[in-house]
Amino acid sequence: MSEGGTALLSWQVIRDDDNGNRYRVAWYATRDEAQRLAEALDGHAQGPVYSVERLERNPT
Repeated sequence: MSEGGTALLSWQVIRDDDNGNRYRVAWYATRDEAQRLAEALDGHAQGPVYSVERLERNPT
């Protein structure tokens, strides 16, 4: 699948901090890629929590 000649990056890594803020830190084409980053970042952080979510795209 592609959109405009580029791969769809449907999986995102989300950072939740201690103050309830959420940040998208990366996008990936596969869940496995995103999960590997989230696990690596979780291993180095004491406060923030990293998770993986699918980015829902609305068809146009």
